[in-house]
Amino acid sequence: MKKIILTGDRPTGNLHIGHYVGSIVNRLKLQNTEFDKFYIMIADTQALTDNAGNVDKVKNNIIQVAIDYLSAGINPEKVNIFIQSQVPELAEMTMYFMNLVTVARLGRNPTVKDEIKQRSFSNSIPVGFFCYPISQASDILAFGTNLVPVGEDQLPMIEQTREIARSFNNTYGKEIFAMPEPLLPENNICRRLCGLDGGLKMSKSAGNCIYLKDDEKTVKEKIMSAYTDPNHIRVTDPGKVEGNVVFSYLDAFATDESFKKHLPEYKNLDELKAHYRKGGLGDVKIKLFLNNVLQEILTPIREKRKELEKNIDAIYEMLFENGKKARKVAQNTLQKMKEAMGIDYAKFLKK
Repeated sequence: MKKIILTGDRPTGNLHIGHYVGSIVNRLKLQNTEFDKFYIMIADTQALTDNAGNVDKVKNNIIQVAIDYLSAGINPEKVNIFIQSQVPELAEMTMYFMNLVTVARLGRNPTVKDEIKQRSFSNSIPVGFFCYPISQASDILAFGTNLVPVGEDQLPMIEQTREIARSFNNTYGKEIFAMPEPLLPENNICRRLCGLDGGLKMSKSAGNCIYLKDDEKTVKEKIMSAYTDPNHIRVTDPGKVEGNVVFSYLDAFATDESFKKHLPEYKNLDELKAHYRKGGLGDVKIKLFLNNVLQEILTPIREKRKELEKNIDAIYEMLFENGKKARKVAQNTLQKMKEAMGIDYAKFLKK
């Protein structure tokens, strides 16, 4: 079986360190493995499902997300980075898939329920937003994808995609679609990185992020304001590691090498945690250590971004050319769908 990888992000803002550990790190590893096709989609159509009145926000962030990818190390010679709306076949596939999914099933999707709550839609849910799991299924299935690098919050979406694929295959009696599998980060903490405020998830809409493009000063300021243990008032007080944002981030980013470089009095994170729990270790010290760890990761990304920003036209050209290639693949899949459904009417015109 061919190894086809697809993943993507909504262009509603720049990517943050949650994206980095949750998906980008896996993408960087995967692009250096054996695969047949690797797609990264900038999901602008999906982003419009809850930004219909703010098209400029989505439009202007397409290039920002593309630069984030490239500055983080995604290699455009190995990976097809394209814009979702350049492949209109995805919308037609979504329409056909909608006939195979009930309203009740969409309403049970945990990711949809969580995001509706986050956006305070109440009963005023845009239909496009409510149905975006079906659109996401089209994105995945159009390219024959069998491996999807995701964060933990996206697992219900992959399961719904598999249900749609099975339903189509069973309804029309042909094995058109393979079953995609999710690929989660190995480190559990990276699967859903918490926000700076201690929120359950780092989120652009919640404003609790450290962005890949943030300058050195901004990163440090955000780290110094991060939620720790509110009961750890004095340095001598015992501290709580669980639910402490700084330790969550150190779990995600710090290595033994980090300690050798930036905090040599401790061998590893376990020693640091033990000292904090016992008391005698201040929040400022652990925050400064985290700052050093993150700056080491983010500095080369920032420097590459500056170079990329000098030639924005070349990035747009790359995106448009890749969109043409992606569209050809989606067109082929859509044709197979129509043949299976018996609605490939063009064949009658040839007679």
